[in-house]
Amino acid sequence: MVNITPKIKTLRQAVAQALVTVSKQETIDAIQNRLVPKGDVFEFSRAAGFLAVKKTSDVIPDCHPLPIEFTSITHAIDGLSIIIRVEVHTIYKTGVEVEAMHGASITALTMYDMLKPLDKEVEISTIKLVSKKGGKSQHKDFPAGQLQCAVVVCSDSVAAGNAEDVAGKAVIEKLQQSGLSTSTYKVIPDDFDTIQLTARQLSGEHFNIIIFTGGTGLSKRDVTPDAIEPLLDKQIPGIMEAARNYGQERTPYAMLSRGVAGFINHSLVLTLPGSTKGAVETMDALFPYILHVFHVAEGLRHNDD
Repeated sequence: MVNITPKIKTLRQAVAQALVTVSKQETIDAIQNRLVPKGDVFEFSRAAGFLAVKKTSDVIPDCHPLPIEFTSITHAIDGLSIIIRVEVHTIYKTGVEVEAMHGASITALTMYDMLKPLDKEVEISTIKLVSKKGGKSQHKDFPAGQLQCAVVVCSDSVAAGNAEDVAGKAVIEKLQQSGLSTSTYKVIPDDFDTIQLTARQLSGEHFNIIIFTGGTGLSKRDVTPDAIEPLLDKQIPGIMEAARNYGQERTPYAMLSRGVAGFINHSLVLTLPGSTKGAVETMDALFPYILHVFHVAEGLRHNDD
């Protein structure tokens, strides 16, 4: 099974469709008048579809068990065809496309089983996904290619050449996965004045996103948030609240990170942990969803104009 632990929970929706076609009007009449010997075709097949949606992971090996929070199954008659529509919702880390299609398939098969004594030419066709919503693709609502990024590693040991940077390079790779390129990469010591000077310089160069990694902990030399916070024109507390909440589900120590986030001029500044794991998890928690902030900021600037 695909590893979905890095993903965050979002509202996922999917609509699937199947088509059941009969060979004569008498079959349609029997369905509508509830005269099919095996019972009410619509209600029986709807119940079977509900069970199928919930049991998808039991029969399709790569599907993850997930909480099904809404399912709707409807039937519409069009001539000699019955159009089955299945809509499924969940708030989870992975989508419900297969669940919706499985529900549509079993609803159709149940109808076939109930109708075959009356009609030997019942046919199932066009099982397909109609639409889906949710997940990362749904939140890529800003043209990432237009954004300039800078990554700054705050580390005495790396700056002195006594250690190799891993976290900063991992952040750059995560940015690439969101369609973002890093045009500036710096390594600086854990020094209050140097951090502030670097932040002012990069924001003055009109970088859209400036990411500092390192120095968000509790040791004496961990001063990145202390240096950045006074420079922020507008803080966005929810960003690091989301990152810490994401991290807390994976390690009980995430609550110790003191990262801050906000705007310096028009530059979004983020302060990430210095550990590779902490930096990567913070990137997973925030991207690409955080890019929506540029839509909001753009709207605010237009309103101010």
